[in-house]
Amino acid sequence: MGTKMITLTEAAVKKVSSILVQEGPDAKLRMYVSGKGCAGLTYGFGITTESEEDDLAVQQDKVTVLIDSFSLPYLK
Repeated sequence: MGTKMITLTEAAVKKVSSILVQEGPDAKLRMYVSGKGCAGLTYGFGITTESEEDDLAVQQDKVTVLIDSFSLPYLK
């Protein structure tokens, strides 16, 4: 990809980095979209140590953001 898919602010990188350090050396931020009944889509995030084969990994400073292939088009 020519441009970054996800850009975190400096404050977000600082906060997420401090959380990931507490979770361990393999911790990453996962951003996702899921179906939620009549309400449509729900956007969320969480901490994970595992990546899937279809994940896009975006690195920004000390933070790795993972996005699965289902969520990718919605986050564009």
